[in-house]
Amino acid sequence: MAGVVAAGGAAAAGAGGGFGASVFASGGASLSAPDDITSMNQHVFVAWQNGVGPMGEPAANGNTQSTVVEYSTGGSMLRSWRLTGRVDGMTADLRHERIIATVNEDGNTSLNTIAPVAPSGSQVVHHTYSPNPPVHGGGTDAPYLYRGQIFISASNPSDTSQPAVYRATLSGTTATLTPVFFDDSSAIVANVGDPSFGKSITLALTDPDSNIVVPRSASRFGGDFMLDSQGDQQQIYVHNAGTAAQKLFVLNLTQSVDDTAFVTSSRGNLYLTDAQANKVYVLRGHFDPGSAFSAVTPGNANNAPSNPGPNYLATLNLKTGALTAVPGLTVQAKGLVFVAGDGDESDDE
Repeated sequence: MAGVVAAGGAAAAGAGGGFGASVFASGGASLSAPDDITSMNQHVFVAWQNGVGPMGEPAANGNTQSTVVEYSTGGSMLRSWRLTGRVDGMTADLRHERIIATVNEDGNTSLNTIAPVAPSGSQVVHHTYSPNPPVHGGGTDAPYLYRGQIFISASNPSDTSQPAVYRATLSGTTATLTPVFFDDSSAIVANVGDPSFGKSITLALTDPDSNIVVPRSASRFGGDFMLDSQGDQQQIYVHNAGTAAQKLFVLNLTQSVDDTAFVTSSRGNLYLTDAQANKVYVLRGHFDPGSAFSAVTPGNANNAPSNPGPNYLATLNLKTGALTAVPGLTVQAKGLVFVAGDGDESDDE
């Protein structure tokens, strides 16, 4: 593992717009393809997929396990866990001091919890879904905690009239899934200045992917649950998600995106995974609380051109859906997490 390299040093990934990026951690012979990333108690957790396929297919070398690694904020490797399958979604459950990780976003899917402070041998619990397989016919992707509930993206659907997001209730080694909203739910167009602004449409989601809860400090959608439908270039913001009063808004984006991270403090760092470089980077600079950064993924749009160009980090305009590249940065961003400075309070739900 590589520790932090000073921004502007040999391993720096570019700087611009008041930001500088440096290497936080590097893969190697046994760790490759970093994807999702989360944080808990000022530690950073990275999912290394190690070549495993999206339905759990073995890597070229026969490996069938991803590795979740816990790092200090200085980049030191603290602990690691090997999970069967491809870890594509991961989040922290602070109330229960555990990490929630889903495996296999295209099918043969299930869920694991990791309790880092539990006794050795009992830290990882594997949960089978009920119903199994999930009714949408695909896999599961990002989990996130919203008002104490575990919400999970229903990825790679074979039936787009089924849930886009599930609520998962854990009991023993079973994760029972119930719908939150559907791929064809109604939503109100949220793009300011668009001729359809304020009108209700029927969604046609084909690629539910990442999700997050918008902090109260955001300029829009504060406190809402957000689902990114990557291929569709849309984000769905849900007010009072999972209740009878829930209301959906759709923000059409100018590009396809993977993770979106919201700044929750003026002091802190943005961590980014880059599978192409096989590295994790840390971005430092002046952050405005409530602002949003997204990992733009041109090649993952449903209508992607034959030569879409590499991923990049951008700021997201929550009113228009416009994405503006962070200048001078060469990281091909994928997974994102913002970690507030030690002692700062986050206003995430």
